[in-house]
Amino acid sequence: MSINIFQILETVLNGDVIKTLSAELGIEPDLISQVTSKAAPALVAALTNRASTTEGARHVFAAIVSPEANGQIASQISQSIASPAKLAAFEAGGREMIGKATGADTNALAEAIARHCGTSPSASLSLCGVVGAALMGILKQHFTQARGSVGQLPTLLGHQLPEVHAHLTDHIASVLGLGTVTTFGAAILSKLKDVSAHFEHPQSEPAPLPARTILAQVKQERKKPTHKRSHAWLWWLLALAALVLAIFALRSCNSESSTAPVARPEPASNAAVASTPAVASAPVDASAAFVANASDALAAVAASAAAATQDARVSFTVDITGMPTVTATVGSEAEKAQLLDALTKKFGEGKFTANITVDPATKPADWLTHLDGLLPLMAVPGAEVKVVGSHVELGGSVADVKAGWLDKLKALFGSGYDISVFNVQQAVASATQSFRDAVKGFFGANASCANADVAKLLNLQVINFATGKSMVPVTAAEDLRQSAKVLKTCAKSNKAVQLEVAGYSDNVGTPAMNLALSRQRAQAVRSYLVAHGVSGSMLNAQGYGEATPVDSNDTESGRFHNRRIEFLAK
Repeated sequence: MSINIFQILETVLNGDVIKTLSAELGIEPDLISQVTSKAAPALVAALTNRASTTEGARHVFAAIVSPEANGQIASQISQSIASPAKLAAFEAGGREMIGKATGADTNALAEAIARHCGTSPSASLSLCGVVGAALMGILKQHFTQARGSVGQLPTLLGHQLPEVHAHLTDHIASVLGLGTVTTFGAAILSKLKDVSAHFEHPQSEPAPLPARTILAQVKQERKKPTHKRSHAWLWWLLALAALVLAIFALRSCNSESSTAPVARPEPASNAAVASTPAVASAPVDASAAFVANASDALAAVAASAAAATQDARVSFTVDITGMPTVTATVGSEAEKAQLLDALTKKFGEGKFTANITVDPATKPADWLTHLDGLLPLMAVPGAEVKVVGSHVELGGSVADVKAGWLDKLKALFGSGYDISVFNVQQAVASATQSFRDAVKGFFGANASCANADVAKLLNLQVINFATGKSMVPVTAAEDLRQSAKVLKTCAKSNKAVQLEVAGYSDNVGTPAMNLALSRQRAQAVRSYLVAHGVSGSMLNAQGYGEATPVDSNDTESGRFHNRRIEFLAK
């Protein structure tokens, strides 16, 4: 029943609301956005800190469900700030609510934000009140609709920590009494876990936890696979028996064919049958037939192995209670059983969620031999890990070098594995370089303006939007200008390209919000290109939300890859 508070807040404090606040407070809209972007993570951090004890969690929850919090804030905020008097009452109420809920000094917080953003303390104080009222209203609406309880509050707040950690400054954290951002993040997870464990977690029917649903299915399925597992290892036993029998049978053949089975099993089997005397006993015939059938089976297995083209993969996230959700793709039922058995042995029945797909086109999962090194990570709250073939990527709480996991895994897995921490800036920089190198080649004599070729070129770039925002980032501006140049070049050559600008999102937030945001981002990219001279008739924009993910949403890098703009040939 988790939500992304910051994404919803972005929707509540939309452009129209920002313009109204700008007019009422007499400061530029950009400054208002800067202040609210600092106030939001600070106030969520304060709420999280207060909820890190059982009594504190009850106190925060009581404030959320109190009559003062407006659960209809999304639809009523415009009315609440429509005049100076209404705005004053609204922001004062917000400061009072957030003060009672967190015990934080909102005046000191406002002064710190004012120094950081270059605004007046009074304006920052008002905006802290606005953000506080909006946050409390968002939380009230969520818990009311989901029929949530205080026991679910620590988990929900814990899910906001990556955003808090990314945007909270050490100075603002110290003003709130949280220490540094790093020390706060390192200590708060275990506290939230303890509080969460203290409360009972009821599962209301209107908003059941997906993990629990999947768990129930896993439990039922795991009662059945005994025969499947037996068949899996028996298959290989039969193959081994076939090989032994082949050698035994062929030893009774003439010396000319005695060495053939080693290199070419199937012809050797046929030779064994052909060279057997007519007076041979039935057991020998049966052995030869068995050898032939087993050879066919071995050939099928070999063909299947040859057809395997994709790497085996596993990814997992761990919630604040230490419960992992594991997603994997392996090549056989035997590998699936091995992974499930290891998880059950480590965590016990019902203590993990597993989505494991068997795909025969998948190569053998060598990482299964290193499960002893991965299993401890699956118990670390906040951990995010992805393994694809021989590449291991750490994220979340285990990405911090100080935690030591990077060095531990490098020592355990050895030089055959690439162990790394995902870095957004490096990923964007690498994509940018690839795109710009390709663009240089486009303007050569053999450039193609075919829709598919242009789409392939433009898709090399990465447009890394800020969380919850649809404004084209500064880092993508030059690449989009180059994209516009490519499209205009084709148009001037009477080879106008027809493309769809498609927006996609990760799975953070509600599907409806993600669909709307992806549409806004696609439209923003189209508008940018048109503003730089591209004919609007060449492009249309469409948003698809969470549809068609290209990676797992379990990790930061996966969400980064899914949160994308694609150019599609029409």
